[in-house]
Amino acid sequence: MDQGKEKIIEDAWNKESIMEVEINIIERMIGCRTVEAVESAISYAQFLRLSGLDNDNYPLFLRLLEVENHWVIDSLIGDKDPFLLLSSIHPNNYLLLAAFQLLTNWHPGGIYPKTLAIILGVLQAAFSSPKDGYRIYSVSINDVNNLGKHLNKELGQEDPNNRCILDILDRIGALAGTTENNSIEQMARQSNSIRTFFFDKRKKMEDIIPQVLLVKSDYIAKEITPDKVFIG
Repeated sequence: MDQGKEKIIEDAWNKESIMEVEINIIERMIGCRTVEAVESAISYAQFLRLSGLDNDNYPLFLRLLEVENHWVIDSLIGDKDPFLLLSSIHPNNYLLLAAFQLLTNWHPGGIYPKTLAIILGVLQAAFSSPKDGYRIYSVSINDVNNLGKHLNKELGQEDPNNRCILDILDRIGALAGTTENNSIEQMARQSNSIRTFFFDKRKKMEDIIPQVLLVKSDYIAKEITPDKVFIG
């Protein structure tokens, strides 16, 4: 090969271009559209878990929560309580924004219950003090609706995820009457209304939450199962 061609190849493969290829491969793996990708994502999730969660890598844990495959999520959680998976990360704007974005992206029933539990654990911790939580992240009516849409009225309040959602709505709703800010007041009232509609058997959730948000899905129907059994 002549020196001119070698120079072209050297220029094409720099650190940035190699990193782009690596990122592309990781994105395809996390996409979990093939058996091979699912098995690779399971191993990647296990590697992250064994590496340990910290303030430097928690965005990678959040990225894996987007994976619509319960095998991968189980590998990420291991034996830990999903509600507590991210408990060591102090609530911050990035974390809460990501949490509400995931709730918005997921359809009711379209996400693995343990994955939902992880996000609910984040929000429950952040809004243990409603005012402090709101100072970190300004919750909107849309956020409240996308939280409430994951309530499953058929399972009742004893369902762990239902109970946690109701608790978060209750805490956010406690902001009603505490401020002259109309946006906060309306958002807090919506939180309280969603709780009321959940407990009232005569009322339907679509009468308080936009029906387009309540379109159901099934996370199992979309999953690709790995061929190999992984032991974490």
